[in-house]
Amino acid sequence: MRRRLRAALACALLAVAVGAAADGPTRIVSLAPHLTELLYAAGAGPRLVGASEWSDHPAVAMALPRIGDALRLDFERILALAPDLIVAWESGTPASNVRRLESLGLRVISLRVETLEDIPRAIEQLGEIAGTSAEARLAAAALRRGLAELAREFAGRRPVDIFVQIDAQPLFTVTGRHLISDLLALCGGRNVFADLPGVAPAVDLEAVIVRNPQVILVTSPRGDPQ
Repeated sequence: MRRRLRAALACALLAVAVGAAADGPTRIVSLAPHLTELLYAAGAGPRLVGASEWSDHPAVAMALPRIGDALRLDFERILALAPDLIVAWESGTPASNVRRLESLGLRVISLRVETLEDIPRAIEQLGEIAGTSAEARLAAAALRRGLAELAREFAGRRPVDIFVQIDAQPLFTVTGRHLISDLLALCGGRNVFADLPGVAPAVDLEAVIVRNPQVILVTSPRGDPQ
């Protein structure tokens, strides 16, 4: 195991040295599905060589080699891919994983995406890093226009109380600190558990009944309707 890790690390360092003269990183690994999508939006999709589980948008991302999920990374696989940049999720990728990657000599940037306003900014940031700023700026501008149109469409409407279920056993939801709450508010919804601490707490059925939501929104790992 250690011998393979050393060999993979040597390959990674060589690839970084060779690619240093290129315009931005040429071998990128994404550690979260939404980061994969943002990289494609920023024009850096062709430079992706690996992504986390559940990276399925755009469809071409499904063909990328998998490097584990958001919490459990396959460090040996990552080294074998010889990335010159790893994009981590600031509030979702465990700090211990980031430190481990950096200790292996890999370059890691952590991206903050917690609000709707963070999304176009993140696209622009990734474009600057990857050397695809022109495409990233166009994508960010289009997203800002779309968000503004939605805000105008739903302005002044009476909010609909919504319970968001992100897992059933145990029952998990999201708070006002999660991006989903921003999206609900934009489209005329109100998260009934927005006031809870944390980001994705567990709740019980009795608490849901007490909050009396008008709509229950159930998420699915693959985006399938339930």
